[in-house]
Amino acid sequence: MKIRSIIIDDEEGARESLGNIIKNYFPEVEVLAKGDSVKDGLELILSHQPDLVFLDIEMPGGNAFNLLTSPRFGNKISFEVIFITAFDHYAIQAIKFSALDYLLKPIDVDDLRLAIQRYQSKRNEKQEFSQKIEVLLHNLKFNKSDETRKIAVADMQGLTFINLIEIIRCESDGNYTLINIEGGKKILSSKPLSEYDEMFSGENFFRIHRSHLINLKHIKKYFRGEGGYVLMSDNSQIEVSRRKKNEFMEKVGM
Repeated sequence: MKIRSIIIDDEEGARESLGNIIKNYFPEVEVLAKGDSVKDGLELILSHQPDLVFLDIEMPGGNAFNLLTSPRFGNKISFEVIFITAFDHYAIQAIKFSALDYLLKPIDVDDLRLAIQRYQSKRNEKQEFSQKIEVLLHNLKFNKSDETRKIAVADMQGLTFINLIEIIRCESDGNYTLINIEGGKKILSSKPLSEYDEMFSGENFFRIHRSHLINLKHIKKYFRGEGGYVLMSDNSQIEVSRRKKNEFMEKVGM
């Protein structure tokens, strides 16, 4: 079954390059049309009803988020989006927090292949996509230090949306991550701990041990020792690895 797609990007070279890559490497993807602005993109989406939209973030007449919040879509977005962007750490971080996909310019064939594979594995999650967009738009309203931001956590059943500040610690469980949240809640995420370590880069989290990523705001006490250990707000005791001790001490201002 063909994936019906639209490319929306204000750079003609970028549109043609992506179109050629898809034509040459991804026969399962059909490009129905290409647009160069928010207005043009909106009309093309409503006209063609695509499965997938490759969407540039910054464009004339607004940006990708103005398009996605158009009242002309009603209360439901019936297509998936892969964002296309030049490097912007905060925008990319917000996209990752929302469990959405993005591609960096210039487009790499292998990155595009992975993004399409992820799309194919979740084609039936249309309802969840609308929720992801809500989380993304929510996160983009706040500055980087705001504690009301949310994260979409993929688990075996679907997606769980939680406030970032509520995460106490993330614990490695093979290729999965056990996320411990305030109130004794636990979520087993289908992502490895390394992905959360990268995702939370620049946040108030620290990889205290190869198997633990902790929220520094949830530390109750640090106990000295060869590496020492921390007592967290859920009363768990987490070892500080010896090689991480100095970095940890700097991080908490000791």
